[in-house]
Amino acid sequence: MSTGRVILGGAPEGFDARLLAAEVARADGPVIHVARDDKRAEAMAQALAFLAPDCAVLRFPAWDCLPFYRVSPAPEIASARMATLAALAQGLAGRGVVLTTLAAAQQRVPARETVAGASFRAEVGRRIDEAGLRDWLARMGFAQSPTVTEPGDFAIRGGIFDIYPPGESGPVRLDLFGDVLDGARRFDPATQRSREKLSQVAFAPASEIILDQAAIPRFRQNYRIEFGAGGSDDPLYEAVSAGRKHQGMEHWLPFFHDRMETLFDYLPAAPVMLDDQIEPARAARWEGIADQYDARREAMVAKGRFDTVYKPCPPGLLYLDDVAWQDSLAGRRVLQLNPLPTAPGPGVIDAGGRAGRNFAPERQAGANIFYALAAHIATRRAQGQVVVTSYSEGARERLAGLLADHGAEGAQMIADARAVPEGTGGLSLAVWPLDAGFEAPGLTVISEQDVLGERLVGRAKRRKRAENFLTEAQALTPGDLVVHVEHGVG
Repeated sequence: MSTGRVILGGAPEGFDARLLAAEVARADGPVIHVARDDKRAEAMAQALAFLAPDCAVLRFPAWDCLPFYRVSPAPEIASARMATLAALAQGLAGRGVVLTTLAAAQQRVPARETVAGASFRAEVGRRIDEAGLRDWLARMGFAQSPTVTEPGDFAIRGGIFDIYPPGESGPVRLDLFGDVLDGARRFDPATQRSREKLSQVAFAPASEIILDQAAIPRFRQNYRIEFGAGGSDDPLYEAVSAGRKHQGMEHWLPFFHDRMETLFDYLPAAPVMLDDQIEPARAARWEGIADQYDARREAMVAKGRFDTVYKPCPPGLLYLDDVAWQDSLAGRRVLQLNPLPTAPGPGVIDAGGRAGRNFAPERQAGANIFYALAAHIATRRAQGQVVVTSYSEGARERLAGLLADHGAEGAQMIADARAVPEGTGGLSLAVWPLDAGFEAPGLTVISEQDVLGERLVGRAKRRKRAENFLTEAQALTPGDLVVHVEHGVG
């Protein structure tokens, strides 16, 4: 496959997922897609789920905390990152998409050999080192709790180990008989019911910081080289020296590792597709990183402070500046998306996608939008297939009735793009939360927002609700903090 940077114009949102799927089909292995932010990454994931449902997608999210802050990334974020790094370090087979964000791709990660060598494996029917397992859980960033509820938790009850490893496969229960692994199974953390028996298990680290015998002296040495001797008033230095986790310690990640790499190093031959406006966003992010580092550095050297001084890790050790970013992309195929039409030329391709029609003029004029929509659909059906997207099943049902009432008949309810017929004349209705539609050769996609305008109410976020409240309540012990819906913390 050819290397070099290519500008891919005519790639509006939604249609860019079709182009990404086409790149996956022509690639020998996975393709890295770098979205501007989490919202764009989620939109791409939803678009791929509709347009290319057979395409494997591996997510690599960014930390959900700002640079040089005193808080650690959320456990579920850290676990998701480590699950992806472990899968890549072990060799990702087949085609697919590694979907990440600019913030995640612009940050250095532990080297491949570190992640690959930090796993724990056991086989049912064979001896297991129980003390070694306990030590591994502590070193790899797992947190002990009465019951496991999220990735990175583990619980021990006699000879039973409940471990919630990184990823979406769910927690695993290990049943030890003496020093032999007598059984292993996945289970539902809410109901405690078994879901799947396992013959062997393999766990990845839950954190990018691995507090093993080599990492602690390495951190101490690097910390002293950068900041001088760590005193008793430095809780981070004291905690790590004692082998304990400390809130926000991830912001000194390079001090724990002998070598750092990038996500691109994990897939050295993979093509990279960059979201629209990625370069301005990258420059702005690096400026923000540098500004926050400077502020921390100035505070560190200020006199007369009464709080514990924050000693920031040099930004170049953890984040990619312009030179490092360009070096990471050098020698590989890079596709830069641009939603606007572009004139083809050397290193420039027009993919043929265009922004779809918006019915704002009809809304502002007070005209019947659905007559205008039906007329537009009729015109586009003569040139190819038409797909109208909605945010929910209920909205799709209502839209189907309104279209039929205004002359747009024969609509088919579809689950994904595989059900879109060939040729011309088809009208399909789908659930796909697309902000704006697009037009491409042979395909017109019209979003609900194109027709009805911007949604005033944000999309409902998925809430984690207990499927079995009694099971969740049984996990409480005297002294635990609870939050009442009306009275607050108690």
